[in-house]
Amino acid sequence: MGAALALGERGRGRTAPNPCVGCVVVRDGRVVGRGWTQPGGRPHAEAMALDQAGDAVRGATAYVTLEPCAQPGRGPACADRLVEGGVARVVIAAGDPFPTVNGAGIARLRAAGIPTTTGIRADEAEASMRGFLTRQRLGRPAVTLKLATSTDGQIALANGESRWITGAHARAHTHLERSRHDAILVGRSTLVADNPRLDVRLPGLEDRAPRRIVLTRRAAPAGWRAIGEPAAIAGLEGVNDLMVEGGAATAAAFLAADLVDRLLLYRAPILLGAGTAALGDIGLAALADAHGRWRLTDSRMLGSDRLDAYVRG
Repeated sequence: MGAALALGERGRGRTAPNPCVGCVVVRDGRVVGRGWTQPGGRPHAEAMALDQAGDAVRGATAYVTLEPCAQPGRGPACADRLVEGGVARVVIAAGDPFPTVNGAGIARLRAAGIPTTTGIRADEAEASMRGFLTRQRLGRPAVTLKLATSTDGQIALANGESRWITGAHARAHTHLERSRHDAILVGRSTLVADNPRLDVRLPGLEDRAPRRIVLTRRAAPAGWRAIGEPAAIAGLEGVNDLMVEGGAATAAAFLAADLVDRLLLYRAPILLGAGTAALGDIGLAALADAHGRWRLTDSRMLGSDRLDAYVRG
């Protein structure tokens, strides 16, 4: 399952509106097929792995990170393909809440007499496919908020200068994160002041630039989509993972609306004093309300800067 999870990650940021699924087919202790969801969502991971396995799929065990689909789409349902291929066993990490699947894929396999195990490394699978699962359960993308600050929590000098607070290693990591998201959002003030490119400037990943969105009630410039308020993210069709890189007002708006699922905090070893704080008012009425909201999942040095990653507590 670990190999299947790693394969699924290859498609992160490119499979929307479908999830980034991985699949490994094993027979007699040897991997005979590997697959991951391709750009645009097709072919599915299982289809890739089964095609690679060929006749060796008969009597094999298939490991897949998400419940196989149960209804034909642009091709046969993956559950049907597993049955017709003659697999001896299927191991699934997480169930799929999509209405036409949601247990039907597992039921199809079991009805065919195929032993099917579920819940293997489910937490890791759900983290990998957080965007898709959030969209199914909450009707909106999973939101990652990125903040790059000085040690004292400032994102710019008092005169507005902000390039660059963090160093090259932290900026490269930001570009990697962009490549793993379907869309990226800034506020109108950031767009006007910085005219950011919001692309991916890493060798080999230049084509992974996410679509660009601006939080504004006005018309968006060419190449951008405008939304009027954070709640409108529910209408971002086909977006699984949204990255927010706006200024203090935009970041505060998403936090105040309780729409942030993951926080990336890059901190440089500098002090700016009186400048622009990273956040505006996020609507907290009492200090107690601030505790327990976030759980640290990663902490590392990126050159001289520190990255702390959090998810909802």
